[in-house]
Amino acid sequence: MAYKSLSSITVLDIESLGIAKEDATTLHQSLTEIIKIHGDGTPATWQHISSSLLNPELPFPFHQMLYYGCYKDFGPDPPAWIPDPKSAALTNVWQLLERKGKEFMGSAYKDPITSFDDFLKFSVSNPEICWKSVFDEMDISFSKPPECILRDSPTGEGPLSHPGGQWLPGASINPAQNCININGKRGLNDTVIIWREEQHDDLPLQRMTLKELREEVWLVAYALNSLDLEKGSAIAIDMPMNVKSVVIYLAIVLAGYVVVSIADSFAASEISNRLRISNAKVVFTQDLIIRGDKSIPLYRRVVDAESPMAVVIPTKGSEFSMKLRDSDLSWHDFLEKVYSLKGKEFIATEQPVETFTNILFSSGTTGDPKAIPWTNITPLKAAADAWFNMDIRKGDVVCWPTNLGWMMGPWLVYASLLNGASMALYVGSPLGSGFAKFVQDAKVTMLGVIPSIVRSWKSANSTSGYDWSSIRCFGSSGEASNVDEYLWLMGRALYKPVIEYCGGTEIGGGFVCGSLLQSQALAAFSTPAICCSLYILGDNGHPIPQNVPGIGELALGSLMLGASNTLLNADHYDVYFKGMPLLNGKVLRRHGDVFERTARGYYHAHGRADDTMNLGGIKVSSVEIERICNEVDNSVLETAAIGVPPSGGGPELLTIVVVFKDANFAKQDLQQLRMSFNSALQKKLNPLFRVSQVVALPSLPRTASNKVMRRVLRQQLTETNQSSKI
Repeated sequence: MAYKSLSSITVLDIESLGIAKEDATTLHQSLTEIIKIHGDGTPATWQHISSSLLNPELPFPFHQMLYYGCYKDFGPDPPAWIPDPKSAALTNVWQLLERKGKEFMGSAYKDPITSFDDFLKFSVSNPEICWKSVFDEMDISFSKPPECILRDSPTGEGPLSHPGGQWLPGASINPAQNCININGKRGLNDTVIIWREEQHDDLPLQRMTLKELREEVWLVAYALNSLDLEKGSAIAIDMPMNVKSVVIYLAIVLAGYVVVSIADSFAASEISNRLRISNAKVVFTQDLIIRGDKSIPLYRRVVDAESPMAVVIPTKGSEFSMKLRDSDLSWHDFLEKVYSLKGKEFIATEQPVETFTNILFSSGTTGDPKAIPWTNITPLKAAADAWFNMDIRKGDVVCWPTNLGWMMGPWLVYASLLNGASMALYVGSPLGSGFAKFVQDAKVTMLGVIPSIVRSWKSANSTSGYDWSSIRCFGSSGEASNVDEYLWLMGRALYKPVIEYCGGTEIGGGFVCGSLLQSQALAAFSTPAICCSLYILGDNGHPIPQNVPGIGELALGSLMLGASNTLLNADHYDVYFKGMPLLNGKVLRRHGDVFERTARGYYHAHGRADDTMNLGGIKVSSVEIERICNEVDNSVLETAAIGVPPSGGGPELLTIVVVFKDANFAKQDLQQLRMSFNSALQKKLNPLFRVSQVVALPSLPRTASNKVMRRVLRQQLTETNQSSKI
């Protein structure tokens, strides 16, 4: 759609969006005043429009009219949010730099916003100084302090044999103990967990204080010790993310065992795989998962997976809906033998930093998933990202719909509790109005999302009528986001920024993200993570200059605190380093995503490198095509772009798989939609690109962590080449 410049917008244009004439006149007058002061299309113009003119009650097309009108001639990456110095001065990073900026950077330091990029470069060159300062700010407590922050390679080994370096050598710590410590960030009576269960949306919020959390965690830790397992034994959790699963998670780590993270959505075969790979000795689970009027038999799946001993928590009351195996324990019986110890402090098991605390799994689509161990260091990386990028601090309420089976579950535990914040847990589906009300009632200050959740909210308008003004920022991870959907999301919270966050389970957090000290563009990352280096590989397989725009496979500097250095069921070096180029004598780390660095210094994710296709000799990512196709027609919910070889061989043919908002969309409209896709792609991406066919499906196949399985679609389309048979 072509949008008018702001000065060309009339009262009638505003009225045409369903706004009453009187209101349209008032809005037009306010817009005119802003234009007089700040111009027709500047970032300052949008900053004032978004902060003083727009609100969630106004129709979203009006928001679009002003955003696109303001930036009509701006070019790529227009800032949707600009830091306000008054608010920025309250952030963690601002306060650190105001105290230590000159000490770090000398006379080159100006102020936290101007010198932010220089500080990031300083952090890469000086990890010893930078990480020590961050750990001090976060009040991290080591039982045995490290000899240094980083040793490039262990004594007697070369950098190529240990490319990730040795972090915090000689140190011992228990991250769970740090989560429940009393320190300057909180006292015993401070709230640390806020929650509500689905279908109880009109009941008061439930809360747990630090004192209550400590006592619950201690009791479970004593009960774990009573099982007489060897320290370091693997103990699985296959549960929804609720208060009990968080308590169990912390207790396992506190007592010196290793959590095995299993998502509660998995079928028995996937549960069995993860139990086998990790050699889990015990599994914690529930009898049922209640979702609306449905009961999902979670314990039955665990039994079908032929699990070891299960500790089973009843979903309702104290009674089970089925008989337990003779080898299994009820939650009541598990705790009963140590109940006399309730309230007695459990002495944490302090272990070397390289000790495993958690085994998580990648969500591969073929073969066994990669088993990725987190060590005692990884939680520090997760929490530091939250401190640095999302500005999580004392008094915050952090909500991110997730599960302990995925890295964002443990990330949420550490990101909130290690930073003195409360975590907010909604036990149920995040897609409906019940969740929106929970965000309002809990006064969430940082709300984490994935794009498909935002898409669902926008489509169903499920946030309407709820006050999200307490939100200070959003976080977004998991998949590539959409400009219009995230413009809509920002508008729900009076235009608070979206901090895009990309990393991986094997990183323990992010390598590229946003910052509250930088202007944020929609669907873009503004900065590498602290102490991280990003490199885009050119066609020759070597990095292009870091400040030059370009697109290619992303590689990472190998020295990253918290990143994995081993896998349980694959060769770590082969997966992440073999065949990668050297830079300054150090091998770069493979990530596998295609990234673009733009002329304005932002980064865009273009999906996995194996999600690229070759159209007429031109390499292009699926995500790049999908971004354009998703905006072609209002009837389209989402798309997947697939390169399919023709049955007789030859160049790949571009197929667009479409999911419509209305499942009854007429099939005869697919040909018209194909023509619309062609027009948009040829205009916005490349005049040589052509869509060969459009296929309608009720939904896209996804991994359990919500990533689109384009490989599955490609295989199906290659085998049949007939949409009716998919």
